Amino acid sequence: MKVLLICAGGMSTSMVMKKLEKYAAANGIEDFEVSAVGVGSFRDVVDNYDVILLGPQISYKKDDVLEGSGGKPVGVIAPADYAIGNCEHIFAQIDSLMA
Repeated sequence: MKVLLICAGGMSTSMVMKKLEKYAAANGIEDFEVSAVGVGSFRDVVDNYDVILLGPQISYKKDDVLEGSGGKPVGVIAPADYAIGNCEHIFAQIDSLMA
């Protein structure tokens, strides 16, 4: 599964991205890829991903991202999960969106 993380500039999600990669490796989650981009450039890469997650700071952009997602599932990471990088909850959200 390929996950696209979107935030205001792509920087804060890079920390979450690294935690997700470590979690996937430690828990035997195969075929997992994740990238982080700023909201201004997600349309350039969205076709390469299966699911899209927004950082909570740009939750107000969800409708715009849905419109440009090509019908792919879009969710907003809960602020508490985002703040501490709660990978277990974030992976549960990804699974829910993919179902």
